[in-house]
Amino acid sequence: MYPTKNIVENAINSKDHTTLVAAVQAAGLVDALMGAGPFTVFAPTNAAFEMLPAGTVNNLLKPENKATLQTVLKYHVVSGKWNAESLVKMIKENNGKATITTLAGGKLYASLDDKGGVWIWDENGGKAMVTIANVNQSNGVIHVVDHVLLPKS
Repeated sequence: MYPTKNIVENAINSKDHTTLVAAVQAAGLVDALMGAGPFTVFAPTNAAFEMLPAGTVNNLLKPENKATLQTVLKYHVVSGKWNAESLVKMIKENNGKATITTLAGGKLYASLDDKGGVWIWDENGGKAMVTIANVNQSNGVIHVVDHVLLPKS
């Protein structure tokens, strides 16, 4: 990934994010994520999408489910550039649990494990570990996560 390219341009070139790219395209969010931002994206890998129940991704990619897909994807995006250092600082300043509002309007919660790893929790209790932090983009930052986060249904 190249810091001079935007979130979409870099994701398109990532072999680990082809499902995410397909979902962003199906949801019609390409132009938004190519915008000035800045954005912080918690980007699930292909393997993360494969952990969802069978048929979930194919169902979300159907045109009639575009609004739901948009909500799920925007749930992984936060306004502003939140690098790992600022996330850890926010967690520590809030007694071990930081609350983050997503572009979907939902909440994510960030915490640290005993080894200093950052975990992101969704409103349903699902969690994703940040496996690669601080992938800088021209319009924000990507943190790669190992699970898909789901908004409260």
